[in-house]
Amino acid sequence: MGEFVLKMPDVGEGVAEAELVEWHVKPGDPVREDMVLAAVMTDKATVEIPSPVSGKVIWLGAHVGDTVPVKAPLVRIETAGETGEPPPDSIPEALAEAVLEEPVAAAPTPIKENARPEPGRSASGEAPRPRQAPDVSAKPLASPAVRLRAKESGIDLRQVAGTGPAGRITHEDLDLFISRGPGPLPAQIGLVRKTAVEEVKIAGLRRRIAEKMSLSTSRIPHITYVEEVDMTALEDLRTTMNRDRKPDQPKLTILPFLMRALVKAVSEQPGINATFDDHAGVIHRHAAVHIGIATQTPAGLTVPVVRHAEARGIWDCAAELNRLAEAARTGTATRDELTGSTITISSLGALGGIVSTPVINHPEAAIVGVNKMATRPVWDGAQFVPRKMMNLSSSFDHRVIDGWDAATFVQRLKTLLETPALIFVEG
Repeated sequence: MGEFVLKMPDVGEGVAEAELVEWHVKPGDPVREDMVLAAVMTDKATVEIPSPVSGKVIWLGAHVGDTVPVKAPLVRIETAGETGEPPPDSIPEALAEAVLEEPVAAAPTPIKENARPEPGRSASGEAPRPRQAPDVSAKPLASPAVRLRAKESGIDLRQVAGTGPAGRITHEDLDLFISRGPGPLPAQIGLVRKTAVEEVKIAGLRRRIAEKMSLSTSRIPHITYVEEVDMTALEDLRTTMNRDRKPDQPKLTILPFLMRALVKAVSEQPGINATFDDHAGVIHRHAAVHIGIATQTPAGLTVPVVRHAEARGIWDCAAELNRLAEAARTGTATRDELTGSTITISSLGALGGIVSTPVINHPEAAIVGVNKMATRPVWDGAQFVPRKMMNLSSSFDHRVIDGWDAATFVQRLKTLLETPALIFVEG
């Protein structure tokens, strides 16, 4: 028998460490080559780590939520061979430097072999999340090891309620299902007093969001400016363009128009499309317009970046926007697709509300927030007429952008959106 030590791989250029957000195996689990062992997060991108060998897991080197340095021992696998060394062509290139070395002193505290969580608690010690009725129509999320156990036990995973991230079914969920049986969860009758307090460890994407928001609000004095925009003409144009679009063209929402208007407005005020290095005391004004789009996903807020919006037409903006939004929602967006924005758009329009106070995506200098569009009566000088109105709530770094310049920028956006033909005028 041999032993194979998988070390934390280099999951991105310049990344020295990554946060462990999920284990897919536990000590004692059989694994096969290419089976996903764990998921780690760098910035806001989640990367799955596969096994280069087949064998049995005998040791895990970190807990969920731990920050693991690159090249720190992560998993030990007992293999059938003498040395545990996999065939050279079976090792993923990204993991090539991360194998067959002894543990280092800086390794995180290991998890005891064959350790089993206490009943009713997860492997990480966290209190269990409230259980929800399983969706029998959807394919359940579960690791291969859980699927194997369920298959061997003759259990349909669609009947098991998952308490892991995004409803993933854990071994503990399967244990509870086996002990309780396939019947429904006990129903609560009448009103009852509840005294339980659930402790939820902030980890993964939620921790990244918390750190980012704290950094932004602690370092940047925000100034927020709100203006209402008459979107009637733009909505008429959008309806026409969608009606006449080609089969290979995506359906246009308001965002591609706003992106093009934003490109035009920042070309006239380059100080808005900027990042501020306050340590060096330098403002970087960017010729490229890389627009971050704040996107809500099942895992939390992410900001995929439409790069070089200044070089994209409106249909191209819409197509790239759709592609990145889908990648963000499915957790397949890469690190490069989630970093490098120079200005951000945040849209809460679908949820209603007339004003928001968007938080600047540090170290950028501005963020544009979109509120819900609604038909309102507007006085045209002689009578009230129905117009499609929408508010823009925009925040600026007041250290480098004065209120006058912020208002000038928003007023220019207003003009472009209310007279959408100007968006398409060259120069």
